[in-house]
Amino acid sequence: MPKGEGKVLAQNRKASHDYIILDTVEAGMVLTGTEIKSVRKAKINLKDGYASIRNGEVFLQNVHISPFEQGNIFNHDPLRTRKLLLHKKQIRYLIEETKTTGVTLVPLKVYLRNGVAKVLIGLAKGKKSYDKRDALKQKDMKREIDRALKER
Repeated sequence: MPKGEGKVLAQNRKASHDYIILDTVEAGMVLTGTEIKSVRKAKINLKDGYASIRNGEVFLQNVHISPFEQGNIFNHDPLRTRKLLLHKKQIRYLIEETKTTGVTLVPLKVYLRNGVAKVLIGLAKGKKSYDKRDALKQKDMKREIDRALKER
């Protein structure tokens, strides 16, 4: 199965608007018992999330996973830092790519693949406001062309 395929639980649609996605990497997530139960119910928000590299390890930060309703005392902190599981070769690649200015790691989507939660991390470069406007114009023009072709 290609990377990024599976039962999609959460998507960061704002990422494609705010960033130019240069490359993607699939990673596993280290989750507690109540976290994976909440993720399977799609109670996850990637909106303000990002990934950082510390001591040769990649961590997912600022991603909100709601507490599990039946979790009682075993519930987790919704905004805790979660470790991502990647090969050393992939981590080295991400370190090299993020050394360039303006490149960051952004979670694009979370999905289940063979019962395991995966996150698709994108190497992203920030867009300027005029780039965003241009992208919206291109999208509108494409939509109008598709409508015209459909009417014929």
